Amino acid sequence: MILTVLMVATTATIGAQKPRAGVDMPVMKNKITVSNVLNEGRITWFACEEPVTDAATGLSTVKWQNTENRHVEGRDGQWAKSVIMTSRTSTGSFERDATFPYVKATSPLVPCGWELIEEDGETVLHCYMKTPADVVTNFWLASDETAIVDSETGVQYRARRSDPDNWGQYFRFRAMKDSIVDLRIYFPPLPPETSSVYIYGVPNWGLNGYSAIKISRPNMYRATISPYDAPPEFHKPRLVREASNYNKDNSDSWAEYTDAHLIRPLKHNTMALWRTADATYIAVAREQNWTREYFGEGPNDLLIDNNGKQYRLKEVQDYPNGSLFWVSGNTGDWIAFVKVYEPLDPNVRTINYIVPEGEPFKAWGANWSGTVESNLDVEQLRRNQRLFEYHPRVVVE
Repeated sequence: MILTVLMVATTATIGAQKPRAGVDMPVMKNKITVSNVLNEGRITWFACEEPVTDAATGLSTVKWQNTENRHVEGRDGQWAKSVIMTSRTSTGSFERDATFPYVKATSPLVPCGWELIEEDGETVLHCYMKTPADVVTNFWLASDETAIVDSETGVQYRARRSDPDNWGQYFRFRAMKDSIVDLRIYFPPLPPETSSVYIYGVPNWGLNGYSAIKISRPNMYRATISPYDAPPEFHKPRLVREASNYNKDNSDSWAEYTDAHLIRPLKHNTMALWRTADATYIAVAREQNWTREYFGEGPNDLLIDNNGKQYRLKEVQDYPNGSLFWVSGNTGDWIAFVKVYEPLDPNVRTINYIVPEGEPFKAWGANWSGTVESNLDVEQLRRNQRLFEYHPRVVVE
């Protein structure tokens, strides 16, 4: 089966050498190991024209027409991508779910797959293709548009080069019909903490952003993250006014703080976790919608692990635990509060974060609603620590 051949090729790859003037013969390379595969990608099926065989040489040739419209002449601004969406049937074969312009319903299907791999200090995108003919012309691999973007930080890792070295150009290549070619694009190395990315500028493998791609390093956390973290060190807020005869129904009696720990804008309720032998620290992101806004944290918050064990809240760092309080700042600030819980058991992998609804109180727009976040991955929360680094306010007037 075509699909089987393609998947086998991911362990015994065929790499393309730097092309000579026009046509090149890919060669066998055995290089990939399971441990450094960041993402195994997916199989995309494309329809192509019927091959044309040269009577003199016996070589079959296909003109590739799956590149985006701006790289294909004569398309008048329309997309010429001819991907065929397919689904597996109960018999294991594939059916066509949709047809696209410029291809016939009987056109042969060509499987294209990819893998993102760490190799020799670089990130390498291996683009596999089962060749529909001995010679493929009008092919496009990479250009200045090609990049990997970290979906969390927005950092761009621009492609450095490709193999074959036909950067930003159409080219043709030669390989035995039905063999698997491995075309490669080289990027800077991704940081160990990278968890998901977008890939742009590789149209013939359907990689033009849109969907985030999860990064998986099977041995990364065992090697780079210890069982415990150092406790977080957050910017300490300044107390403007202490609580005076605290009464939840009298906002003038609440404590007030300013100069909070500022962070980059995040999705509301984004969290990070620090795990120590003595405590569990959870940072929570909050948006400041008014220059003077009230908050309430605790006192009955709970963590419940995957075994059903409960961990109580011990304190809210630098702020009241269970009392309402004011925070003064700028509208548009993003601030963070740190809650301190009992230490998690060593074997805990997921937790449920539970905040019961607070007591009703009298204030404009009064709201102390509860929340439940289920099945939170502890290691993912630990990776979120960098999202809570102090980010000084920048104001342009």
